[in-house]
Amino acid sequence: MDLTGAGWRKSTRSNSTGGNCVEVADNLTGVVAVRDSKDPAGPVLAFGPDAWRAFVSELAGR
Repeated sequence: MDLTGAGWRKSTRSNSTGGNCVEVADNLTGVVAVRDSKDPAGPVLAFGPDAWRAFVSELAGR
């Protein structure tokens, strides 16, 4: 997956103490990428836009 130009942003639930932090790049065409902010060179999860919206919607309902 080509992540050139990915605009990573940290979750608003993340804090500056090094806890569990995720970053999301949702500016890519046809994919939403998610990574661990403590390991930016590590693995990336990729979701289709519809799957990502369903995931976020489910979390928002909790």
